[in-house]
Amino acid sequence: TKTNLENTRRILYYNTAHEIQLYRLSSSIVPLATHPEVKWDFITPFKDEWKELGDWINNHQMRVSFHPNQFTLFTSSKPSITENSVKDMNYHYQMLEAMGVLSNARINIHVGGAYGDKDAATKRFYENIISLPKLIKQQMTLENDDKTYTTNETLAICQKEGIPLVFDYHHDQANLGKQLFHELLPAIFATWEQTGIPPKIHISSPKSEKAFRSHSDYVDLTFITPLLLALKEINQDVDFMIEAKAKDQAMLTLIEDISKIRGVKRVSGGMVVWK
Repeated sequence: TKTNLENTRRILYYNTAHEIQLYRLSSSIVPLATHPEVKWDFITPFKDEWKELGDWINNHQMRVSFHPNQFTLFTSSKPSITENSVKDMNYHYQMLEAMGVLSNARINIHVGGAYGDKDAATKRFYENIISLPKLIKQQMTLENDDKTYTTNETLAICQKEGIPLVFDYHHDQANLGKQLFHELLPAIFATWEQTGIPPKIHISSPKSEKAFRSHSDYVDLTFITPLLLALKEINQDVDFMIEAKAKDQAMLTLIEDISKIRGVKRVSGGMVVWK
């Protein structure tokens, strides 16, 4: 854990040096944090390290997030899965709390599996999410899927539960819903109004036509151009989380590509303005 905290600090330094203000923290910072046979206090022994990370994040106005794995969900009929999901969400919340970054951070998950009956699974989500403490729920976001829950369906759940929606453009194109994405953007952004931080959008591009759902090493500007144009049309500021195999190199390459568009001005290492 100490080594992971030190490496996280180094990554935050790197981000600041490159003027990157958005970062997804690793869920693996604390080994065995939620293991049923390992219960240990991973906050107190490292309180100074947690605080150091949080101070850096806050002082440099960074927005951070966690993205628990696919087993953290609230649509299962098995109580044990819901219980484990609550434990995992609490683990992530404890880390954010220890860093003191709750106001600038979110914990992002997917709705969950449909198990052959999406209506029944959605109903279970509403029933199971009640078991998540209110303070933790206030930190969560939901993301549309590339196979199961479309943008329309995820948005309806977010609106009902008061949860911000992290729109994944690549997933939307792989799993089209009843409405086109640009028709849904105003309602998606409305779910973020009470957070005080910019709406977050995930961007990536297909590895190939045959492997459309897989992420490529870099982000193809042509693929995301319809999204960029839609955002420009409604004059909406957003945070882009880039999901690409080349990670930071993909981000730096993409912002160079975007900066070459007429009317786009690069204002920092990780930010552009399009007027």
